[in-house]
Amino acid sequence: MDMRKIIFSVMTLIFSLTGSAQSYDERIADAMNRSDWFALDSIYNEAPKDSISPFLDVFSRCMIGNRLNRPDMSIPAFDTLFGNHAEELGLGNLINCSMMYSMDLSRIGENRQAADLLASILPSVQEYLDSAWTTAIRNSIDKYTALSKFRPYGISFENDAEGKIPFKIVPVGPKEKESVLMHLENSSINGAAADITFDTGAGVNVMSTSSAQEYGLIPLDASSVVAGHGVQSGYHAIAKEVKIGNITLTDVPFSVMDITSGNDEADKYVSSFMIVIGSETMLQLKELTLDFISREITVPRQAPARSLTPPNMCFSSGMNLLAKGAIHDNPMLMNIDSGDASYGSLNKKFFDNNKEYITSHASLDTVRSAGIGGIHISQCYNVPDMALQLGGSRAVIPEITVGLEDTLPTTLDYECNLGLKSLMLFARIRFNMVDFTITTYPAHVSELVSPQRKIQGFKFTDNKATLLQSVETVAMSIANGLLNANAPTAPDL
Repeated sequence: MDMRKIIFSVMTLIFSLTGSAQSYDERIADAMNRSDWFALDSIYNEAPKDSISPFLDVFSRCMIGNRLNRPDMSIPAFDTLFGNHAEELGLGNLINCSMMYSMDLSRIGENRQAADLLASILPSVQEYLDSAWTTAIRNSIDKYTALSKFRPYGISFENDAEGKIPFKIVPVGPKEKESVLMHLENSSINGAAADITFDTGAGVNVMSTSSAQEYGLIPLDASSVVAGHGVQSGYHAIAKEVKIGNITLTDVPFSVMDITSGNDEADKYVSSFMIVIGSETMLQLKELTLDFISREITVPRQAPARSLTPPNMCFSSGMNLLAKGAIHDNPMLMNIDSGDASYGSLNKKFFDNNKEYITSHASLDTVRSAGIGGIHISQCYNVPDMALQLGGSRAVIPEITVGLEDTLPTTLDYECNLGLKSLMLFARIRFNMVDFTITTYPAHVSELVSPQRKIQGFKFTDNKATLLQSVETVAMSIANGLLNANAPTAPDL
C-alpha cells in the first residue's frame, strides 16, 4: 500500500488556525516541508510559546530532537504527542513517528521500551500496511528486543587518559584513481587484531559474514537490511569487545552481511570494507577530532556538556551525518563521508542549477562505482578547482564529480557527498556530537593540494520550494529512510 494515500494531512490543521499563531505556524510548516531543521530550531526558539498551535509545538520538538540528536527533547515530546495528539496524527504519521520515537529510545539505551512501543502499535495497524512496512517494523522489534539483552556501547579509556586512536591513510582501488580510506590502527575485536575502516558515511557498523565468524560475534535473532547501490539483507550481531586505540567498547552492534557487489573487478577491493565503524559509534563517543597531520583521532574522556551553540549538522532521512556548507558559494547540505575514497560528488540538482558553468569548465565523463548490493555506471562531469566552505574554514577541491542522475533515494536529502580526500584538505576536523556541530581547522600546506590553486568565479542559482506544500510527507520521508541504513561505498572503478 502507498503510504502517501493513508497519511493524514497536517496542513489542514494549519489552515484552521487563527489569530497570532498563523504566522509562526506557517513558518514552522514551511521549515518542516523543506526539511530545514536548522530553520525549524531557530523559529521554534524565537517564537513566543503562545504563538504556536499546541500540535505543532509538540511536533516541532519531536522533529528537532530527532533530527538534531537531542533525544532529551524528542523523547518527552513524542510521549506528549502520542498521549495528547494521536488522533491528529492519522495512521501514516502515527507509524512513522513511532519509528522515530523507538529509534531515539534505542539511542539512549532503552531498547526494551523501543521494542514494546512498536509491538503495541503493530497489531492495530498491520491490516493497513504493505509487506515492506510490516517486515520493517517486525525487524525493528526483533532488533530492539535482542539488543535489550545487552548493554550496548560500554566505553572505557585506558589509564583514564584522553582517547587516542591512530589511523593510517591507505590506497584502495585502481592506482590511477588515487583513492584512499582511513584504517584504524591498534585495533582488535574480541582480542584478535582487526583492520577497521572508519566511515562517517555509514549509518551503522558493518561486518562481512566471514569476518563475523572469524571474530566470534554473537548472532542475534534479528534481520538487518543495508542500502548501498542495492539492498542487502543480513543479520545483527554483537562484538563483546572492540578496542580502537586506547578506547575499549563493549557490546558493540554490527550489521553482518555479504558485502560483495557481484562485480569481479569491484570485489578485488572488498577487503577494504570487511569491518566498518560508522556514525552510530561516533554518536556514542560524543566528541571526536580527526587530525590529518598527526594521523590520530582524539576523544575526550569527559563528554562535552550541551552549550548554546547552534547546530550545523543534522541527520538525513537515512541517518547520514549532514553538515551545512557551500561549494563555490552554493549553500547546501553535505554528507560527511570518510568512506568515500574520492574527493566526493555533487548531484543532479547542483548540475541543473549550474549547468552553464559546469559544461564550460569540464568535459563529459563516465564514472563506475560499486557498493553493497550492486554497481552503478553513470555519466558525470569532473569539475576542477571548486571552492569548499565547511565548519568555519575554506579549501579548494582539485576535482569533484558532478552527476547527471540521482542514483540513490537518499541523495534527495543533500547535494554533496563529501569524500575523504576533500576532508583531508583540512588539518583537523572536530565533531561535537552533543551540540551537533562540525568545526574545521585549515591546513597551511595540505599534502593533497596547494592552497594557492586558482578559484574560479561562480554564479549561484537558487530554486526555492513553495511555502505551502504538504507537511504530511515530513515524517514519512524520514521513516522511509530508516527502513534501510546506509552502507559504506566502495571506491570508483
